[in-house]
Parts: sequence; C-alpha cells; structure tokens
Amino acid sequence: MDRECNKEPGEDKMVIQYPVSTEKAIRLIEMENKITFIVDRKARKKQIKDEVEKQFNVKTEKINVQIKGGKKIAIVKLKPETPAIDIAIKIGLI
Repeated sequence: MDRECNKEPGEDKMVIQYPVSTEKAIRLIEMENKITFIVDRKARKKQIKDEVEKQFNVKTEKINVQIKGGKKIAIVKLKPETPAIDIAIKIGLI
C-alpha cells in the first residue's frame, strides 16, 4: 500500500479495460457462466472483483488471472443467480 494516501497500487487507474470477445470467451459465457476481461496489469484480484461487482451489479464467485502477451486477462466466474449472458448482452458482446 502507498503510505501517502493509503491506496492500493494502481487503484486510481481504470481496472477493467475491455471485455474479450473471442470464440473461447463466448463459449465460457454460454457454458460456464464466466466472463473474460482485459484488465490493468497491476490490478489485483480483489480490485477486479470489486470493480466487476460495482460496474455490473453482480456477485462473483471466483476470479482467475493470466498474463499473456503482456496483457493481464481476468476470467470472472459469476454466481448462478447472475447469468453471464445477461452481462454480455448488456455490454454488447452478443
């Protein structure tokens, strides 16, 4: 944590950059209730979870992150009562 302002590193930046719309990402939405985002490289799982829950008004179950090609990918598993397909339609993925 930064000592000066008690913030997590990277907290003042935009955590979620954009959703992923590949075939695999769409299949995860439809089959496993997961939605995939490219996120800030310095973002932590807790920050990603908080941002997804705040922006889309959903509850998350689990967050997995990967770094591929210099980009950080977050795969967000939503709780069963919130279908990922509804979020995908809302943001224009499907």
